[in-house]
Order: sequence, then structure tokens, then C-alpha cells
Amino acid sequence: MEMRRSTVGRRAGVAVALAAGAALTLAGCGGGGDDKPSDNKPSTKSAAPQGGASSGGNSATPTPTQVLAQIKGEKDVVVTINSAVRDAGGFVTVSGTVTNNGDEAFTAGSWQGAELALVPSGSSLAGAVLVDQVGKKRYYVLRDTEGKCLCTMGLNLIQPKETRPIFAQFPAPPTGTTSVEFQLPTMPPAKIQISEG
Repeated sequence: MEMRRSTVGRRAGVAVALAAGAALTLAGCGGGGDDKPSDNKPSTKSAAPQGGASSGGNSATPTPTQVLAQIKGEKDVVVTINSAVRDAGGFVTVSGTVTNNGDEAFTAGSWQGAELALVPSGSSLAGAVLVDQVGKKRYYVLRDTEGKCLCTMGLNLIQPKETRPIFAQFPAPPTGTTSVEFQLPTMPPAKIQISEG
């Protein structure tokens, strides 16, 4: 009987230790210490990057090495596309950076698009479009249940020489479509390749 009690006691101790370890692990995955709400994160579960495009300064994320396209626009603003990944959920996430190589702060007000029936997303990538030239279809940025774009918002006052991460999610073209054109208002179009996630 004593042996059975000590075995039960040991099992209970191990279970408590495992539960405490799991709680600490979950607490460590909590939110990176930023208590402010951020509008640039998609409100649906997806593979979208969670980078803080509305925060000032350079991002702490490592610089991606792959460049699918680089778009140079007015005021020496450069958009670099690093990935376009098709997800099993039926969407494509385009990710990259925007860099202000000019001498004045840049606000992406003209990139928000002209969709009057939807919730305005402010200075954002809401006006971005993927064009399937072969299938003759245009894919617009997805919206959450509140009508906000599933894209980077808060692209205000990007300072000279500052780089910010960006992303936008689109409905996925048919599986056989791997090459599309990325279009952003006021910027020249760029061909990009879609990879499988």
C-alpha cells in the first residue's frame, strides 16, 4: 500500500511539473511585450506576416535575401517583394518591404485604393492588386469581417532611409497559375512568382 501511495505521489508531482512547464511555455509565446493594439495585423487566422508596419524605425526582423521584384516609384520610394506564397487555405500572401530613399517623409495615402463600398484602410496596401494575365482575372486584397484590408496599414510618415515590412493577402489564383503581376497605385507593375506554402 505504501509503495502505491508513493507512486501516485510521484505521478502527481510529475503532472504538476509538466503543467507548470507548459504554462511557462505558453506565457513565453504571449505577444512580445507590446500592449498597444495594432491595426496592421489580420484579424483572421492565416499565414500572414505579423510584422509591425505601423511602428516607427527599422524592423527587427532579419532582412530577407530573396527578391522577386523591386518597384521604384515617385519620391524615391522602393517596394521590394520578397515572397508570394500560396496557402492551403485558398489565399496568397505577398510580403516584402517599403523603403523611403527620398529626402522627405512618405505617407502611402494613394495606395489605399478607391473602393468606396468598403471600410477605408488609410495609408495601407489596400489598393494592391494581383493580375493573372493568362486567366484574365484581377485579385483584390482580402478584407476581414469588419471590412478592413488584410494588409499592412499605418504606412504614415516613413522617414528618409527608413524601411518597413509590408504584406497583403489575396484570393489565390488557380493552382496552375504561378506567375502574376503585382500592381500598386502610382507604382509600375511587377511580375512575381507564386510559390507553394
